[in-house]
Amino acid sequence: MSKGLLGKKIGMTSIFDEQSGGQYPCTVIEVVPNVVTQLRTEEKDGYTAVQLGIGERKVKRTSKAMRGHFEAAGTTPKRHLREFNFDGVELSAGDLVRIEDVFEEGDVINVAGTSKGKGFQGVVKRHGFRGVGDATHGQHNRQRAPGAIGAGSDPSRVFKGMRMAGRTGNDRVTMKNLQILRIMPDQNAVLVTGAVPGPKNGLVELRKK
Repeated sequence: MSKGLLGKKIGMTSIFDEQSGGQYPCTVIEVVPNVVTQLRTEEKDGYTAVQLGIGERKVKRTSKAMRGHFEAAGTTPKRHLREFNFDGVELSAGDLVRIEDVFEEGDVINVAGTSKGKGFQGVVKRHGFRGVGDATHGQHNRQRAPGAIGAGSDPSRVFKGMRMAGRTGNDRVTMKNLQILRIMPDQNAVLVTGAVPGPKNGLVELRKK
């Protein structure tokens, strides 16, 4: 666990560097000030951490237990909560943590999010199988089939972990070693190199390495 913030993926763009003459693809992430909703302590919880929250949630859609949780922090109900490690930083419940308080341009970070769900897919899309690729020699509607999945007499079963059709996407994905190219505090935005998992407006976690 390390320092970090919660943000929202906005989309992709590219920036031009006049010094090197290169054009770099990057992802725009909106990082509004995160609210400290709870402080975990070694004495009470067995570990130390800072719980941050973003996004407004309707009071009527918040359980009574969570209402008390947010009231104790002196803030309104939040939609997303995550824990980060801010060792050596003095924080209190209700404080706002801004992007410029945690990150600097040039920092290398890990960005985690939930990838786009693609539903039930076959082996060609899910695992990159070739398929039969040829409709001759008696093949009929087998171009995208998985083919044989196990031996007959020995071992007389299908091994666990066999790559087959199934639900694709909607998994937690972490993109490592992304560099912060630009921080725009006035717009609560940050530009990071490369792609970030998830759809537009999807929740992402930015964690310092």
